[in-house]
Amino acid sequence: MSTPDPSKSMRTPLGRVRNLGASHSGTSDFWRQRMTAVAMVLLMVPAIVIVMMLLGRNQAGAAQVLGSAPIAIIMLLFIVASTWHMKIGMQVVIEDYVHSEMVKLACVMANNFFCIAVALASIYAILKLSSGV
Repeated sequence: MSTPDPSKSMRTPLGRVRNLGASHSGTSDFWRQRMTAVAMVLLMVPAIVIVMMLLGRNQAGAAQVLGSAPIAIIMLLFIVASTWHMKIGMQVVIEDYVHSEMVKLACVMANNFFCIAVALASIYAILKLSSGV
């Protein structure tokens, strides 16, 4: 099946690219960033309360607080939402303001690596503390 010739199409150029950007991904990053922002707003108050509960406690006390499944889940969701939001936000800044393609690629790769490393380290710490090991 061959692709139709755009010069013979009845659709306008805007109609052909509607909802699709140059990378053919449209506004998915925009909406992902908004969704992670909403998730963070919803999780912000419980996360702050949990952190305040941890103030002044030693490791055993922190493990006791984080040993509760709902508390550990709230913290894990907050970590995932915030690191994903951070990754998308920094990638947008890099793509907008870094003009050299090689430097841009290196920066995007470093951003991805950094965000994954922060997320994995945070998730590991929460799981280790919540399991009591």
